[in-house]
Amino acid sequence: MQKLEALLDCLTARQRELILEAAGRGMLPPDGLVRKIAELENVIAAVEAVMDEAAGDREA
Repeated sequence: MQKLEALLDCLTARQRELILEAAGRGMLPPDGLVRKIAELENVIAAVEAVMDEAAGDREA
């Protein structure tokens, strides 16, 4: 579980960096940057789902 938490921390930190970069541009960010942010959101959701499943397995 610690490895998943560490991965989640890295992913959310990177996504935050990209969002702040996009906000700092003062205009609509390039499609590639928006795509990276969206892809990270999907990976974050997947990691959270695996963490939830692991927590449920331990409770059962």
